[in-house]
Amino acid sequence: MDENSLIYGLELQARALTPQYGESNDVCFFIATNSLKPTNQVHLIQFEEEQGTVQSKVFEHALGEVWKLNSCPHNSRLLASVYNVQKGAQVLTQAALLTLPENLNPTDAEQLKSEYLPWENVEQLSTESLGERVKTVEFHPSQDQTLACVVDNKLAVMQRAESSTRVVAEVPTSGSASKHTLNFTNGKWSHHHQGHQFLALHEGNLSAYDVRDTQHCAWSISDAHGQMVRDLDCNPNKQCHLVTGGDDGYLRIWDCRMPKSPVFERSDHSHWVWSVRFNTFHDQLLLSSSSDCKVLLTCAGSVSSETQAQTGLDDTNFSGTEAEERHKLLPDGLLQTFDQHEDSVYCAEWSNVDPWIFASLSYDGRVLISKVPKQYKYQIIF
Repeated sequence: MDENSLIYGLELQARALTPQYGESNDVCFFIATNSLKPTNQVHLIQFEEEQGTVQSKVFEHALGEVWKLNSCPHNSRLLASVYNVQKGAQVLTQAALLTLPENLNPTDAEQLKSEYLPWENVEQLSTESLGERVKTVEFHPSQDQTLACVVDNKLAVMQRAESSTRVVAEVPTSGSASKHTLNFTNGKWSHHHQGHQFLALHEGNLSAYDVRDTQHCAWSISDAHGQMVRDLDCNPNKQCHLVTGGDDGYLRIWDCRMPKSPVFERSDHSHWVWSVRFNTFHDQLLLSSSSDCKVLLTCAGSVSSETQAQTGLDDTNFSGTEAEERHKLLPDGLLQTFDQHEDSVYCAEWSNVDPWIFASLSYDGRVLISKVPKQYKYQIIF
């Protein structure tokens, strides 16, 4: 096992992982299981770096097997869950908001009563009128009462305080395309554009919708990948830059002002890329995971905000060698392969507390908590 990695194992299959946003002190992640067995689970794990251990709290997810989890950036106790539910012969994918209790330390009586901690509240979202298959529920980055819900071929914005839902975008249903090509597959709020744009994936394409104006596509990237686009992430530190990963095994960074071709790309994965993430502190670092059972750490320093910061430094107080060292960035390309997983890796997420720690989850229920290798860390910070 890699000396930088620690393993946490689940008894059930799993494919949903998210960092606990809103938490400012501890390195915590949520994981949810994806099993056809009656009882699924949500695990809140806390990484104790000094001891090299993981502490966990386990909650029951009785609604069904979980396909997606998102943590609220405004409330560390709030989660959005996307799960399957059987209604007769029909399988639907629905969503719920889960609220953790304030006290995560149960009494002895409570521990005897159940092996699971209780939720403070479970609120099932009303999505039936939108469609049958929810893909994701995304918390708005700055408005704590606003959610975006991607369901079938619709993008809807929900206002929790007003209990209102408004469809702001819909994939056209005209034409001869088969039904599965008509649906959105994923989506995420843009970190920029004053919080007014939502980025939606549709087959191999990406479209940005202005949520203030129904059906207003602000910009788009056609054929971003030769096959389906699985995931995307916005660079939080550089306007207009985003990364996508697709079934062609490519990781691509785009500038939405120049959508015809990527500004950076790598093809180090040998199968579908399921997850791509910028490091929010050092955006030259990219994390990706794939069904090739690998997690890759990639550097895209040449197109990062850190390149801009470096080239903007004043060298007048440094000798030539010192200035060169001060401007040194990691070389573009693959930095490290983490291959301790034995099944498809559906999620890889950076900690929102420590920029050098990340977690990855494979379908067999194995969670790896890993660190950026020290040689790269020291090159970046010194």
